[in-house]
Amino acid sequence: MPQNLVEAAECEGRQAWVATLPATVSELQERWSLTVGEPFQPGGQTAWVAPVADHAGAELVLKVAWRHPEAAHEADGLRELDGDGAVLLHAVMEFDDTIALLLERCVPGTTLASRPESEQDCVIAGLLHRLWREPAPGHRFRSLQLMCDEWAEEFEQRAPRVRASLDPGLAREGIALLRTLPSTADRSVLLCTDLHAGNVLAAKREPWLVIDPKPYVGDPTYDPLQHLLNCDERLRADPHGLAMRIADLLGLHPDRLLLWLFARCVKESPDWPALAEVVRRSAPT
Repeated sequence: MPQNLVEAAECEGRQAWVATLPATVSELQERWSLTVGEPFQPGGQTAWVAPVADHAGAELVLKVAWRHPEAAHEADGLRELDGDGAVLLHAVMEFDDTIALLLERCVPGTTLASRPESEQDCVIAGLLHRLWREPAPGHRFRSLQLMCDEWAEEFEQRAPRVRASLDPGLAREGIALLRTLPSTADRSVLLCTDLHAGNVLAAKREPWLVIDPKPYVGDPTYDPLQHLLNCDERLRADPHGLAMRIADLLGLHPDRLLLWLFARCVKESPDWPALAEVVRRSAPT
């Protein structure tokens, strides 16, 4: 079993789910006529992922994930994108507590995280320009407002000692922005929400393809935030400069991106204490 999956399953109490994986993979192997290789190591935290070949010899990837809210509409998002900057979805099957996806395989599959961050900025921006679109009528995607409201509620329910690293006034301001920013956007598009260099792989069909989208619908200015958070040294050294660069690459309003960055850093700071300084330096004046 992939190391990261085993450790996450222990933390989440999902050991019983992990124990059913061999039978689930065997059923999928038979149903989709697959030859299954060894899973990727150390793997992700919520899914068993392995290279496979179908009956015609096509190289694909089998992803078997436990059902969790964050990735509830990954398959819907990949269908909507239909290979435009993201991996193609070939098939999907859902069980009570499991979602299985048969996906395009990226070869060589090296991550964008292996490239310098200045290059990552340009690739991420180019991909986001392509991913953002108005979803088809009748879509099932949840709103960014819903996600932010849930995060704000979780933050406010945490014990005061957990939030002690932040000035109470800044914490209140950041969480208030988390609640209000989604409703003040002048545009609403399909969002990836978890796009960072580790979720972009080198491929043959295109130089880089997105994997593992967690789609919501809302303000596009939100979408580069995970990339900013993953550029840890640059973010702590110059949050304004980093936000300005990304806003320029994406054609976004830099002040609005800074507000989003401030709000998201407030939300993340109890579990990521180093962001407390970013909160102070990016706070609205």
